[in-house]
Amino acid sequence: MQSLVICRARGVLLRSLNFNFNHKFICRHSNSESISKKTAQQSLKMENRPQKQRQQKSITNDSSITSNPNFNKIQQVIHSSDSSASDGWEKCWQLGLTPWDLGQPTPVMVHLHRAGALPKGRALVPGCGSGHDVVAIACPERYVVGLDISDEAIKKAIELSSSLPNADYFTFLKEDFFTWRPTELFDLIFDYTFFCAIEPDMRSAWACQMRDRLKPDGELITLMFPISDHVGGPPYKVSVADYEEFLNPIGFKAVSIVDNELAIAPRKGIEKLGRWKKLISQSLLRM
Repeated sequence: MQSLVICRARGVLLRSLNFNFNHKFICRHSNSESISKKTAQQSLKMENRPQKQRQQKSITNDSSITSNPNFNKIQQVIHSSDSSASDGWEKCWQLGLTPWDLGQPTPVMVHLHRAGALPKGRALVPGCGSGHDVVAIACPERYVVGLDISDEAIKKAIELSSSLPNADYFTFLKEDFFTWRPTELFDLIFDYTFFCAIEPDMRSAWACQMRDRLKPDGELITLMFPISDHVGGPPYKVSVADYEEFLNPIGFKAVSIVDNELAIAPRKGIEKLGRWKKLISQSLLRM
């Protein structure tokens, strides 16, 4: 009789324990589902937020370019019916209509030069303008050629740099990059505000010139600007895909493409630093 009572008591206790366990499991499962739903909703919001921010950023970037009063002036001068493209750029320099000219070397190039992260040998800067970048990276280990189609730009570059202590390590030439045929090739070419300045239908010719002017295993550095969706130019909008479209098929490989953290304030977020290597195998095929 005593054993029966104990068994029944244990049965009640077990049923009670099972109820409590099931109740707690259901509550926890329910809470877990609720938390999962909240987490999923939060994740969705987080996924949507960068997209909205990118869209807003793109609108802001486009506006910062097209709202510049010089944007329309440059287009008017360059696309004037009574002048060629070269005459247009010459007139821009004569008028002082040169918003692409920072008035100083490009910060990221100064950084790379000081860090010893640039190829030595011979370097070329097409569309060099007043020559700040040419002077900044010229040294005993690196001879730099600055090229520009504007006579006014070359005159200014020579005027600003002729008395500098490293003047023996650079030179400036008034030449058309697309028709120029140098007698020596280059270890490094630096392009900044040149790709975006030419007509988009000339980009294939630009890429071929870069390939043909570099030594086997030479390096091309491109500061990709302006990365935006604005209409018209110059400067014409660019994207990483634009560079890849013309460089990859002719033997260039991107070593790195990163945001330019050292970009000047107005160009933050719309400028990337691309470093490209000319593949030796492709170079040999052309020899």
